[in-house]
Amino acid sequence: MSIENVETLVVGAGQAGIAMSEHLSKGGVPHLVLERHRIAERWRSERWDSLVANGPAWHDRFPGLEFSDIGPDGFAAKESVADYFVAYAEKIAAPIRCGVEVTSVRSHVGRRGFRVETSKGPIEASYLVAATGPFQRPIIPTVVPESAGLFQIHSNAYRNPGQLPEGAVLVIGAGSSGAQIADELLRAGKPVFLSVGPHDRPPRSYRGRDFVWWLGVLGKWDAETPPQGKEHVTIAVSGAYGGKTVDFRRFAERGMVLVGRAEGFRGGVMSFAPDLADNIANGDANYLSVLDEADAFIARNGLDLPQEPEARKIGPDPRCVSEPLRELNLAKAGITAIIWATGFAVDYGWLKVGSFDEKGRPKHRRGVSEVPGLYFLGLPWLSRRGSSFIWGVWHDAKFLADHISMQRGYLAYRPGMQAKTKSPALAGG
Repeated sequence: MSIENVETLVVGAGQAGIAMSEHLSKGGVPHLVLERHRIAERWRSERWDSLVANGPAWHDRFPGLEFSDIGPDGFAAKESVADYFVAYAEKIAAPIRCGVEVTSVRSHVGRRGFRVETSKGPIEASYLVAATGPFQRPIIPTVVPESAGLFQIHSNAYRNPGQLPEGAVLVIGAGSSGAQIADELLRAGKPVFLSVGPHDRPPRSYRGRDFVWWLGVLGKWDAETPPQGKEHVTIAVSGAYGGKTVDFRRFAERGMVLVGRAEGFRGGVMSFAPDLADNIANGDANYLSVLDEADAFIARNGLDLPQEPEARKIGPDPRCVSEPLRELNLAKAGITAIIWATGFAVDYGWLKVGSFDEKGRPKHRRGVSEVPGLYFLGLPWLSRRGSSFIWGVWHDAKFLADHISMQRGYLAYRPGMQAKTKSPALAGG
């Protein structure tokens, strides 16, 4: 079988792969993007039906194109987001080849570059960008066995309330996905129990500005990546129903039962940690700290933004918080389904080269691997807090494309050529 040669191969045609293609094209770097399904497939087939973007359309987009079907302050539906990336790929004429799965990547021996095995034949590449993103392998803790007779799915397999059997639902995980799914189920008339762990709970908006604006002007998007291995606190934020602040106390007022972190399951009984009150209080403290910083910024800069004293009112603890359940007999509570909103792990089993930690996460610096020519893109905190957002991955892609261009310049250098071309650091950039 003939071997195709590509200078730079990008694996994945989601937001990361498309952003990478744009910057490689601008730098004059020949490349190919491979996608095993359709462009932005996970937005279409691995999200629930009512999902919308967590940020407003003016913010959660690439610089070169606005959403055509929604106003700047609206929150784009998942299909609109997928269509947006298709339109962007067409706009930049990205060389994307769909329906091609990468099965393995290995380094050449004795020369630079990689041998890439795909479902459509082998490819050799000098540079490779793994742009498959963070949502690769759903994490479902081995807590409740299948023999318990409960309907159990991960949040990536949840679609709508009609998918679930009759009865109550236990949602485990109260980040953005868990909070939004629990809210939807409650609105649909389902009895809902929500397991709430440690979290940040920013205001959806404050004094006339969305929280993404506040994180921008307060410099929080540029927060540096925490040390490797440090756990990141989940963020409970939502663009659903026009964009509302996630408020667990209001969930409880509407009938949702809040419980602490799920600890174990035995004999049909789920046990929970005694941390619910602390988790709620710490989330409130985070919420109020954002308001404090926002008020200080307004005063310091003399901004004329409307007062919002109601935003600081925190209601009393509901009974389920002040008298939390430590154990719950699921059958007696009428619970027939569990939704695990417990996040994802990366899966680079196809990448037979590179350096990974004990959890399978790649070792890199701003996406530049320890292996020459290998890059990672689209991961949370790749370079800063904003890396996992649409606009953030666009900027990370520019950094990596510039790095590839610089490496190409060095490799193109030959003695005596200085007077005839750019310096190696600038060649191709």
